[in-house]
Amino acid sequence: MRSLSIAATGMLAQQLNVEVISNNIANMSTTGFQRRRAEFQDLLYQSQRAVGSTSSASGSVVPVGVQVGLGVKTAAVYRVTTQGSLTNTGNTFDVAIKGQGYLQVTLPNGETAYTRSGSLQLSATGQIVTADGYTVLPGITVPSNSTGVTINPSGEVLVKISGQTTPQNVGQFQIATFPNSAGLQAIGDNLLNQTAASGTAVTGSPGDAGFGTLSQGFLEAANVNVVSEITSLITAQRAYELNSRVIQASDEMMSTLNQLR
Repeated sequence: MRSLSIAATGMLAQQLNVEVISNNIANMSTTGFQRRRAEFQDLLYQSQRAVGSTSSASGSVVPVGVQVGLGVKTAAVYRVTTQGSLTNTGNTFDVAIKGQGYLQVTLPNGETAYTRSGSLQLSATGQIVTADGYTVLPGITVPSNSTGVTINPSGEVLVKISGQTTPQNVGQFQIATFPNSAGLQAIGDNLLNQTAASGTAVTGSPGDAGFGTLSQGFLEAANVNVVSEITSLITAQRAYELNSRVIQASDEMMSTLNQLR
C-alpha cells in the first residue's frame, strides 16, 4: 500500500519544516540573522496508464492517463535575504548595513568570511574586530589618543585627536555583494562562506552603486516575523498530523484485508 510510504515522506518533510521554523524563532534576537524557508518538491510518479497513449486501433489518445505520486522531498532550505529592521543602540562601533552587502571578516585560518552583524569592538591594539576578535577588513586601527570616532554612511572612519581640529581619516570599510547571496554557506557565529553557488564576491565602498550604506549606532535585527513563523508552525503541525492520520487509515485498511476469510 503506497499510501504508507507516501505519508511517511510527508511526515519527514514536515519534521524538517518544523526544524527550520524553530531555528528561525530561536534566532529572532540574533543580530543580522536571515531567516530560512524550507522548499519541497513532489517525488517521482508511477504511470499506470501513460498520458497520450493510444486507447484503440483507430488512434484515439488517452487525454489524462493515470499517474500516482510517491510523496514529497526536500528541495532546499532557502535563506531569505530581505532587510531586517534597524535598532538604535547608540554604541560607537555598532554599524548596520542599510541595503545590499556584507562586512568582510578575516578568520584565524586566513580565509575571508562575510556577515551582516555589525556588532563591532576594539581589540587591545585598537583594531576594529568582531565580538570573536576577528579582524574586519580592511583592518582599521583607531589611535589610542582619540577622543571620538565617527563612521559615516560611506564607511569612512573619522577620528578626533586631542589637540587637532580636523578629524583624521584612519580607513574605510569595504563591503561585498554576491550574484546569488542566498547561495552563501552559513558556518555559525553569524558568518557566511563564499561558495560556487553564491558566485565570486564583488567588493566596493558603502554607498557605491549596488552597495548599501552604513548606519553608525544601529544594528540590523533578524528579519524574522514572529507572527508569520507561528502561523507556519501551526500549519506544519497540522500537516504532520494529517500525514499520521493517513498512516493510521492505511493500517486500518490493511487490517481489514487481513481479517478476510
